[in-house]
Amino acid sequence: MNHLVSPSLLAADFLNLGRDVTLINRSMADWIHLDIMDGVFVPNISFGLPVVEHVKKIAEKPLDVHLMIIDPDRYLSRFHEAGANILTVQYEACTHLHRTVTEIKRLGMRAGVAINPHTPVSLLTNILPFADMILIMTVNPGFGGQSFIHDCYNKIRELRRIIDENGFNVLIEVDGGIDTTNAASLVEAGVNVMVAGNAVFSSPDPTETILRLKELS
Repeated sequence: MNHLVSPSLLAADFLNLGRDVTLINRSMADWIHLDIMDGVFVPNISFGLPVVEHVKKIAEKPLDVHLMIIDPDRYLSRFHEAGANILTVQYEACTHLHRTVTEIKRLGMRAGVAINPHTPVSLLTNILPFADMILIMTVNPGFGGQSFIHDCYNKIRELRRIIDENGFNVLIEVDGGIDTTNAASLVEAGVNVMVAGNAVFSSPDPTETILRLKELS
């Protein structure tokens, strides 16, 4: 299975953000991941539309934007205008999830749905025919550098089984505690896209780490 790597800018050097985006451009990474946090849905505030707009100006990879915010419907069109190629919303934050996913796709973006570690994948059954991607959070969202929650392997395998048995064309993405020690096991469990932040930007050679995540070596 060919898997994708989406380095997370949450772990980048914000004083040298352009440099780190250029690093990703020149690497074997597939997407650029941006975590949008509002301090309400999650206990942290990250960055918003202006940062996405500026990253888009120099990004040579698709922007993989994850909205960890309440009432995301207010901002769907604005993130599209800012340059998001993939827009993921939280299952727990959407009152009318089908409407939200449909609107994301109508705007021309790929639609993702994220679930927190405590949310069972069985709740996704009715949205799978409409979503392009499911993001399984493998840490409690809000802060980078957390340890991977190992029970999430069971969720990944269960979701992979549901997708395959029904013939859905849906990617599985994971975010949280991903590094070169667990990447191969995650792909074996059924993951298509790995988000890695701390593992990439805290390493002595981020480009080499991205390559190792791609080659699983």
